[in-house]
Amino acid sequence: MLAWLTAGGLAATAAPMPGPWVPIFKGVAHAGGTNVPGIAGNFPRLQVVYCERVDLTDPDIRLFTTPRATGYVAESRETLSLTVPDFLKQNHLQVASDANFYDANPGGADPSSEGVPCNVYGLQISSGTVVSADSVGDNRYAALLFTTNNQPSFVFINRPPGTNTAGIATAITGYYPIVSNGVNIGAASINAYPDSFIHGEQPRTAFGVSQDNRYLFILTIDGRQDGYSVGALDSETAYWMLAFGAWNAINMDGGGSTALYISDAAGNPVAVNHSSYLAAGYGHERYIGSHFGVWAKPLPGFINNVVSIPDDTAATITWDTTDPATTQVAYGLTADLGLLTAVQTALTTNHAINLTGLTPATDYYFQVISTAAGQTHSSSNFLFTTTNYIATSQLFDITNAWTYTTADLDGVNWTTPSYDDSGWIGSGPGLLWVDVRSTGPDPNVQPKNTQMPANPKNNGYPFVTYYFRTHFTFTNALSGVSLVLSNYVDDGAVFYLNGAEIYRLRMAPAPAVIANSTLASGYPCPDATDYGNAVCPDVFPIGSDLATNLEAGDNVLAAEVHNYSALSPDITFGSALFFNEPVDASPELSLAAAPGAITLNWTRGGFTLQSAPSPTGPWADVPGPVAIGPFTTATSDAAGYYRLYR
Repeated sequence: MLAWLTAGGLAATAAPMPGPWVPIFKGVAHAGGTNVPGIAGNFPRLQVVYCERVDLTDPDIRLFTTPRATGYVAESRETLSLTVPDFLKQNHLQVASDANFYDANPGGADPSSEGVPCNVYGLQISSGTVVSADSVGDNRYAALLFTTNNQPSFVFINRPPGTNTAGIATAITGYYPIVSNGVNIGAASINAYPDSFIHGEQPRTAFGVSQDNRYLFILTIDGRQDGYSVGALDSETAYWMLAFGAWNAINMDGGGSTALYISDAAGNPVAVNHSSYLAAGYGHERYIGSHFGVWAKPLPGFINNVVSIPDDTAATITWDTTDPATTQVAYGLTADLGLLTAVQTALTTNHAINLTGLTPATDYYFQVISTAAGQTHSSSNFLFTTTNYIATSQLFDITNAWTYTTADLDGVNWTTPSYDDSGWIGSGPGLLWVDVRSTGPDPNVQPKNTQMPANPKNNGYPFVTYYFRTHFTFTNALSGVSLVLSNYVDDGAVFYLNGAEIYRLRMAPAPAVIANSTLASGYPCPDATDYGNAVCPDVFPIGSDLATNLEAGDNVLAAEVHNYSALSPDITFGSALFFNEPVDASPELSLAAAPGAITLNWTRGGFTLQSAPSPTGPWADVPGPVAIGPFTTATSDAAGYYRLYR
């Protein structure tokens, strides 16, 4: 991998040219280039260029842009900010880059976290859904559109009401064109699109398409890094696009947003370029509002089509080989693997093996191994996550009663079951609340069941901190149990189970000490109309590793709720408690009959198909063994029985 990630070499007296195309995924190739100012024919600025070429005719290539945000609102909450590597990993992509310009609120072009609402500039379509329409006033009109079968088309001036988007599955928009019909028009953009900043030497992201519409080019030029790469002008970016093979191209959002990533075999993001944002010491790529990605299959080799079918405590791994070979899997909890199945010596081109004794809800790395003609072939590492069959039950709901106090409990061991809270100032069902606004309590905060006192020593505002305790009884088996809390909290809280801290919600993270005077670090529902009020639930799990002090019988759940400001006019608390426990989920085996044949099918992983002449046996593995469905066999006059076995 390191070899192809380096930029392409140059002839000593030639104009800058890209290096060779190197396949990295099926339908995707990589090339790089450098510009050395001291060589005749080169540009006067140092540049390092990377480009991914995507074959749009490959039937396995799929394109993707940032989808709509939850709670979508056009022109304001169209997407949520995310780094390019996280966009790649969350959507299981093989290539990802930045795309449209955007505006985050708060933060503008540089929000301080992921998940910030963004308004995307220009047309953007994701999986056939319009994320951003052709907006009036943002001056971003150079759009690149793809049909459902990845046929590209440019609309260089896509002003409202915009082009017809019927049949368009994917669309992105840049600022202006830099290559048109094979001609470098980068210099013309200076007058056509006045902008004193963007037309200077900058890190660049550009998208282009070949003359025959077969190839999409995703290009980045690093910048703002003296001694490595200082950036490019529009005409230089257009030069590189033409050199890589583009016939039409547009300049996208760039600068600190420029980032290009690919995935490794385990789905982890690997940086292709060296972004100016990371170089500036931020420790992460910029949180941006628009991304572009590509799904692609691995390059074909001796081992192909590796598939994992995980279950709760087992998994089935399948793959193909070009020639008959043996079957084996190495696996483990880390990329170092460490565990190895026995070798299945039967030579076959279709391989299946079951891994058993796994832990539910756990990540496992694995590698498939096949030997043919004395040569051993191994895949790269892959990753799967086992499932977790659970049943969820409620211990108490949001109207559960709590005792409460406003006393300063610093230094008091008030969270333990043995603590006596009979002297606290009150008790009552949730929601427990205080709201001293002159306009009256927020009507959307419901259900208001228990009003608590405000602080007369703080001009009638609520106390900074309120303390709560409740008892509940647990009668089920404790093994494998986890908890889920669903709360209405305004503003922050710390939760305790039988004296042990289990969760901090909008409070300074551990090991920071939480005192009576500590203010919350945030407030609830920042995206709601009446943000800052307890109008949307805070739901979070307490894993079995944190619920180890759950007891059979009586338990105490305690919470301290803190205000965001000493002059905040309201505080709210209520909590419902659920528990998850593992259940035994049997697989389903189906049988379909047709003339002369029967087909058996199942969808769970980790099972082997067995057959017997009678229900009492003797049972034996169906030759193969057969670990995945469907399985078809000829009918016979004799009775036959089948089952799944682990």
